[in-house]
Amino acid sequence: MQFSSFTSRFTSDAGIVQLMDDLGTAMAGQLDTLMLGGGNPGHIPAVQQFLRDRLQRILEKPAEFAHIIGDYDSPRGEPAFINALAKLFRDELQWDVGPENIVLTAGSQAGFFYLFNMFAGEFADGKKRQVLFPMTPEYIGYADVGLSDNLFTANRPEIDKLDEHIFKYRVDFHSLEVSPEIGAMCVSRPTNPTGNMLTDEEIQHLHAIAGKHDIPLIIDSAYGMPFPDIVFTKATPFWADDIILCMSLSKLGLPGTRTGIIIATEEVVEAITQINAVLNLALGSFGPALVQELVESGEITRLSRNIIKPFYQDKARHTVKLLEQYLQGMDYLIHKPEGAIFLWLWFPNLPVTSQELYQRLKRRGVLVISGHHFFPGLQEDWQHRHECIRLTYSMQPDIVEKGIALIADELKMIYSE
Repeated sequence: MQFSSFTSRFTSDAGIVQLMDDLGTAMAGQLDTLMLGGGNPGHIPAVQQFLRDRLQRILEKPAEFAHIIGDYDSPRGEPAFINALAKLFRDELQWDVGPENIVLTAGSQAGFFYLFNMFAGEFADGKKRQVLFPMTPEYIGYADVGLSDNLFTANRPEIDKLDEHIFKYRVDFHSLEVSPEIGAMCVSRPTNPTGNMLTDEEIQHLHAIAGKHDIPLIIDSAYGMPFPDIVFTKATPFWADDIILCMSLSKLGLPGTRTGIIIATEEVVEAITQINAVLNLALGSFGPALVQELVESGEITRLSRNIIKPFYQDKARHTVKLLEQYLQGMDYLIHKPEGAIFLWLWFPNLPVTSQELYQRLKRRGVLVISGHHFFPGLQEDWQHRHECIRLTYSMQPDIVEKGIALIADELKMIYSE
């Protein structure tokens, strides 16, 4: 059997395939595995109680239930939900956003597949363009969504060491170059994998650069503001006509509904709507139905601020303390945890690659993610990319601590070899 070139792009050794295969196996309970590698959100009791109550109310209304599971939605997404989102953004953030500026996708991953291939790749005039990541490391899921080669290019960050075991990445504007071949810039805020939060000044500077070159700035806000607001530092949500803002319901606690949200110009929204119609016919109704009441009342931002954010911030603080305890005496640094649900660990002069560390830990029943997957578009083989790992702290506390203890034990063995 022979497959096309299209197929080969998605059947190669992609980091996101490895990640989701490990995640699926572990979450299904098929292996006795400590899952510190995936992006599955924590099961927050208060959030799950609301969702159960909302689901019960849906079940008690036969007509609403029949519509949600039995009728196609628009390829733009559920209109009432989109209207509620637009009102929320206008009322709470004073953004000039209407329903015509919002389109849903079958999860954020699908949205980035659309956007990256809309603004980069091969064009009708014969030119080729790329997506620029102004600062790596960046999200593992970006790397393999291109339909043409060399779709991405990236800029190395500045590294600030804040104290003995804490550091932070910053955009290196001195080395950032935007050539005529760049079709869009993209950042995640807060950043997956590092938990870095680009400052308001960095975002405004990037926005100005994008405007100067007449290209969109794509902001991945899957963990950001106004919801789920897993942000631990002072920051301002940002949108303008030349910003494409991508959000999600996943980190609210609904990864299974696969609901992505894109806020953009009418032209971009219409293009994505048409792509949705071709690839999906329509979007799923279940995610919007579960949270529409939260959006209409504005409760979604209060739930995010008062329940979801503190839940993860407490976990981040606790996990940092565990790392300080178990890694005592070792040469390590943690990226300052400013948001998202991950910690990014850097082991300077690690005797093995981060991929080998991943394999060794996997054999011991601990799943992390090797750092080398998180540098899409970076051309040079920077040693730093082989000295880092990402781990999540969203799992139950006992799983996190057992995993960290095994990581520390494995590192002691590596350094003693």
